[in-house]
Amino acid sequence: MTHDQLFLFALFAGVFAALLWGRWRYDLIAFSALLIAVVAGLVPAGKAFEGFGHPATLVVALVLVVSAGLTRAGVVMEITRRFVVAGRALGSHIAIMGAVGMALSAFMNNVAALALLMPVDVEAARKAGRTPGRSLMPLSFATILGGMVTLIGTPPNIIIATFRGDALGEPFRMFDFAPVGGVVAIVGLLFVALIGWRLIPQRGDATIRAEAAAYLAELVVAEGSDIVGKTMAALYDEGDRAGATVMALVRDRKRRYAVSRDRVIEAGDVILVEAPAEALDELRAGLKLDFADQRRKSYLSAEKAGYELTEAVVPADARIRGKTTESVGLIWRQRTVLLGISRRGQRIRGPLRKTRIRAGDILLLLTPGDTSAAVIDWLGCLPLADQGVAMTRADKLWPAVGIFVVAIAAASFGLIDLPVALGIVVVGYVATGVLPLQDLYSHIEWPVIVLLGAMIPLGAALQTSGGTDLIARGLVDLSYGAPAWVALLLLMVVTMSLSDMLNNTATAIVAGPVGISMARSLDASPDPFLMAVAVASSCAFLTPIGHKNNMLILGPGGYAFGDYWRMGLPLELLVIAVGLPAILIFWPL
Repeated sequence: MTHDQLFLFALFAGVFAALLWGRWRYDLIAFSALLIAVVAGLVPAGKAFEGFGHPATLVVALVLVVSAGLTRAGVVMEITRRFVVAGRALGSHIAIMGAVGMALSAFMNNVAALALLMPVDVEAARKAGRTPGRSLMPLSFATILGGMVTLIGTPPNIIIATFRGDALGEPFRMFDFAPVGGVVAIVGLLFVALIGWRLIPQRGDATIRAEAAAYLAELVVAEGSDIVGKTMAALYDEGDRAGATVMALVRDRKRRYAVSRDRVIEAGDVILVEAPAEALDELRAGLKLDFADQRRKSYLSAEKAGYELTEAVVPADARIRGKTTESVGLIWRQRTVLLGISRRGQRIRGPLRKTRIRAGDILLLLTPGDTSAAVIDWLGCLPLADQGVAMTRADKLWPAVGIFVVAIAAASFGLIDLPVALGIVVVGYVATGVLPLQDLYSHIEWPVIVLLGAMIPLGAALQTSGGTDLIARGLVDLSYGAPAWVALLLLMVVTMSLSDMLNNTATAIVAGPVGISMARSLDASPDPFLMAVAVASSCAFLTPIGHKNNMLILGPGGYAFGDYWRMGLPLELLVIAVGLPAILIFWPL
């Protein structure tokens, strides 16, 4: 072992130890390690920051932006509205939620997919009278499995594809991962839906976030609304699905409560709804309802920066206290609409814009772009939350889907490179108003980008120093005399073990070159070894620290650190049992 190899192994050991310790952020750890390697002369100063321009880094950043665009356009909301029903049996609910999560994770960041579906799952658990811990872990695992199916589903696949491009001159394409990843994902979903959820320890009620404020809001039935011509029964059902309560129908300026289920809804009707902000936005976007009359809507149409839902509490000394939003000119002064009022369960009579605001009211405001803080300050109110909820643009659903499908199809058929295709999607989303320009960079998870940009040069240094060849020879020697698939099995086990403790991106960066070196040592094709690394590095099911999805559900699910392995260990063994033969069939040695 050379001095450079020894130093790099020690540096990687230090990085892994620091990541496991968890006291410092992983991006700071990785960037510090990169600087140490540069100072020590192991990474040339001129190549120190090449990782930030690496295709893998660019693709990860662009995927996060595209995911935000698909969310903002209501694509995910439309899918969940059609497939998720709270009253199903638990096994069926997990199977359907998991299938939706897998489908979303195949084409968007799997962390974003879980973040979108988790509130739906928690609400379904509340309506079904069970704890969310029984279904959140299966949902998390399903979204992780779904990311294995395509190139853009998870960062490890992107990294492994670029390694293949460096080794063989051509990277893996969009659906090259589908044969193996699809088989593993389907078998894994069947396991978590039929058996896995039964292995999760139950501790009674989980600690769930405080009940969201329920707002009384007015939604206008526009000419093109999906609910026109249907009965109130359909509206009540849609409200239940979204978690909203339909309170009254306003027609000809008359407010009618407890409206008959067979009354037909007409264009121009005003629906009074009581719901949390997210449920209100889901109902509005899903049924294509308007949030304001045409006069107020004309002010909003001039605003191109996009809108977000913001919650604000009215203190005793607020400017708005004792006044109406119409009297202070909220719409024409601040381009802001009062969408709802929460008044501790008290009934509000008359139109919201003519309602006098009281101290203690919680206001649901529709504010332009990043102006929510300024609007709340102008009203003299206090923000209820640190960040507003982006308003779903249901009118942009089909443009968002069309741009995405065309660009991804072009990349899949090799007409353009994937980073270029995703870049076209991002530009298209900005040009068509799917994503506001000022929100473009806020959706990129910069710590992940720094981690990638720093670890890629370190991985390259380990490879050029011969460190990866040394690890590969060790694994090959360990399987000496056995068939080549045994070496492949060892690689999967080692990679999977690392992924349970470390960030899966870092694991793929380290294990990818090792797989290539093992293939060369055995005079075999690198493809099965790279595919084994891709599958294994995505399998982090034993601990909450192995994958961000597992961390997201830790609190809402009421889990303990040791709960994950009970379902995760048999799932990882199943992935190896199914994935290894699938790799050998679709990517022969």
